[in-house]
Amino acid sequence: MLLIRPEQRGDAPAIFRVHRMAFPTTAEARLVDALRAGGHLSISLVAQEDEMIVGHVAMSPVTVAGARAGLGLGPVAVVPERQQRGIGHRLISQGLAVARGLGMGLVVVLGKPAYYGRFGFKPAAEFGLTDEYGGGQAFQVLELRPGAVPRGAGLVQYAAEFALVA
Repeated sequence: MLLIRPEQRGDAPAIFRVHRMAFPTTAEARLVDALRAGGHLSISLVAQEDEMIVGHVAMSPVTVAGARAGLGLGPVAVVPERQQRGIGHRLISQGLAVARGLGMGLVVVLGKPAYYGRFGFKPAAEFGLTDEYGGGQAFQVLELRPGAVPRGAGLVQYAAEFALVA
């Protein structure tokens, strides 16, 4: 049975392993560690199956026009042998529910529009928002509260840790 739960003390090595296995480099795993160490891991959920952590989703603060505005979604990882089973979808859905519960107004993501569109994400450019990584159509926003996305505000910036591992 799959359990989605908050990261607990002692989960960090297993979370690192999940990201290392899911991505071609250790950049995402190192990013999660850096966000945790910097106190910027706002939401960190794991997917646990048979006492083993098989997936992880992270969310960290973002600013718009220099003011804290919401959260950035990612990275998200599922170990290869458990991919294509809905685990990533459940992690993201639960992460968004936690963000709503925390009163967050928006969540941004750099990812495939066809995938993230299923959660309600829309191109951020439609709101006059850009990202510092040149994501184009892959840079998307989800408004968790009506009116929370500042229209035409320009640059959305991720936590400083993103630049350290880019």
